[in-house]
Amino acid sequence: MSIGYACINLSLGKKITTNRTMVKRTFIAKGVDYVSDLVLQNVADLEKIIDWNEEMGIKMYRMSSEMFPWATEYEFTDLKDWNEIQKILQRCGAKATMYKQRLSFHPGPFNVLVSPKENVVLNTIKDLEVHGKIMDAMDLSKTPYNKINIHCNGVYGDKQSAMDRFITNFDKLSNSVKSRLTIENDDKASMYSVKDLMYIHSKINIPIVFDYHHHTFNTGDLSERDALALAITTWPKGITPAVHYSESKALHENNTKIKAQAHSDYITTIPNTYDMGVDIMVEAKQKDLAILKFI
Repeated sequence: MSIGYACINLSLGKKITTNRTMVKRTFIAKGVDYVSDLVLQNVADLEKIIDWNEEMGIKMYRMSSEMFPWATEYEFTDLKDWNEIQKILQRCGAKATMYKQRLSFHPGPFNVLVSPKENVVLNTIKDLEVHGKIMDAMDLSKTPYNKINIHCNGVYGDKQSAMDRFITNFDKLSNSVKSRLTIENDDKASMYSVKDLMYIHSKINIPIVFDYHHHTFNTGDLSERDALALAITTWPKGITPAVHYSESKALHENNTKIKAQAHSDYITTIPNTYDMGVDIMVEAKQKDLAILKFI
């Protein structure tokens, strides 16, 4: 079992970050050369984070989707520093493989393969393809071991039709993305439980990432143990299933004004895996600081 954290490393300080980005106004004004400067710094710091993770015994890490700002607006080869960026990415991937670190992505909620709007789906495909290209540049496995995880992100009044659109649009993705894509259960009863997502899995064999915290708000009439076990059955043989874990900030701070679904700063325990083999991505706000005592 590996335990990981997402995107931001707080131990290394604010100067080490892979989240250097810009607003659209700056992108338009400064152009792709400025993007290249930021990307070069971001990937250089990704290598530092991977090295630090190895020193600390952390074998699971979610990379930031902001590593390549405005990435759908240009080709990687347009970047003036692409040759150097590519070399660093290859080193990062080689180190992750050597260290046996599991790297992943979790693209944002604007990625909606269930959308009835063609432009939303096209933009989603473009964004997901960027993530696949970054992983390809790192020579990471084309498997959900190096997952690109998303939510369905919408029901649109008819969950069945929405899931059917996901299945149709999944086929429009490249193998680079399809081979890595996973889906995750939601934290609202009106959205997608593990049981709902099993329909999508049954059609396209996509793995399901079980989120413990979300399940408490959307059980699909399954116990935690049964939902976890069901999600695990969707993973390919030989690849450890990944799960997400966080705790309620409202409970931690005993504050009913905080939304119950909000993630806590730290975690108090590792979740019950019921003797099932999983890798745990901790989604606490204090990132690496939240998991160090459990490593």
